[in-house]
Amino acid sequence: MKFLLLIAAILLQTACTGVPDGMKAVKNFESERYLGTWFEIARLDHSFERGLEQVSATYSMRDDGGIKVVNKGYSAEDKEWKEAVGKAYFVDDKNTGHLKVSFFGPFYGSYIIFKMDQVNYQYAFISSYNHEYLWLLSRTPQISDEVKQDFINTAAEYGFSTDQLIFVDQMPTNTDTK
Repeated sequence: MKFLLLIAAILLQTACTGVPDGMKAVKNFESERYLGTWFEIARLDHSFERGLEQVSATYSMRDDGGIKVVNKGYSAEDKEWKEAVGKAYFVDDKNTGHLKVSFFGPFYGSYIIFKMDQVNYQYAFISSYNHEYLWLLSRTPQISDEVKQDFINTAAEYGFSTDQLIFVDQMPTNTDTK
């Protein structure tokens, strides 16, 4: 019985750190250039970010070689900032934009950078192990219409429900900035 539970745990973890069919993570990825703050421009809805605006992610190096992840966003309904701190590690090599990230103990999910501005590191298209998770991140709170349209078109080609995208309000509305 313990063996079956171990196999189930391994399969679950592998499935959660995989890549959707046909998608490839970017190559020639430079984690040092990726570090810093990114603003969430668009996402598919999911429970852990529902209702949040002014969402950002800040990445920094960990002492163990991984990457510290700090996600934060403002809940207008609760009138407070929400924050989640996690850790990420490369799944393959450090030059491939495929990481596994955890906010909840030993459970990891894929963080796949499937397209990005590899010249200036100004925007990135992110997915997870399935088509339920999708983000457009930018170094600035606003992004050009051309990049937004490229994101929508590219995500649609990979089979994402782009008609369900949420475009995040990045403008403060009487909130205490943090």
